[in-house]
Amino acid sequence: MPITHRNNVTVNGLGGTAMMFAHGFGCDRNMWRFIEPHFRNDFRTVLFDHVGAGMSDLKAYDTEKYSSLDGYAADIVEIGQELGIEKAVFVGHSVSAMIGALASIRAPGMFNKLVMIGPSPRYIDDGEYSGGFSAAQIEELLTSLDDNHMGWSAAMAPAIMGNPDRPELGEELTNSFCRTDPEIAKQFARVTFMSDNRADLSKVEAQTLILQCSNDIIAAEHVGEYVHNAIPGSQIRHLQASGHCPNLSAPEEVILAMRDFV
Repeated sequence: MPITHRNNVTVNGLGGTAMMFAHGFGCDRNMWRFIEPHFRNDFRTVLFDHVGAGMSDLKAYDTEKYSSLDGYAADIVEIGQELGIEKAVFVGHSVSAMIGALASIRAPGMFNKLVMIGPSPRYIDDGEYSGGFSAAQIEELLTSLDDNHMGWSAAMAPAIMGNPDRPELGEELTNSFCRTDPEIAKQFARVTFMSDNRADLSKVEAQTLILQCSNDIIAAEHVGEYVHNAIPGSQIRHLQASGHCPNLSAPEEVILAMRDFV
């Protein structure tokens, strides 16, 4: 099948340089609706859904291929090759920040700038490294998702979003989680929360900007600092925004930070 159909790819904009947007777990390309249009005058913007999300072709989901983040990175490289992307900007939210890093390593020259929003190279604590969760907590989280996808989504999405004074944001993320195919969501969650990409960070050659929120229960500030220290020459910008999804809760701040970088 055409790659553009598999991943529900849309290209907009007037610029010569491409800017690709990649959504996080439980989301789809609609999560960029407040940000992507602001870059169409200067970039050729690329929106897509990871296989298993949004309007992607669910028949293309392969358990073996997507048993690690490398499978998702391979898709990004294929999309880039299909569209003839070179020296582009990759914008990745949450787990897609790491997927983008892997894609940039896999295809040198495709992306020369990375914007990582709320990245984490490993969610589980390991020795002196603090990812924010114990192994037992992650296993409990995944078991809860296995047992009750809808209930897990209703409980976790508002906590991930943060901003309790704006409940409509948590409700949107809950609905997004609930729209995801339950079996695919379970597998993607396990791949996400069990991943360990710390060793890959030093291999990233693209100029990198890390956007870090406060009160982010998924990727705390010290995790963002770890990513910043591990990627050579990277920049980190601490946003006023709180929670894990500033692309929805504080798009103006994200746009400003991105413009300063690109």
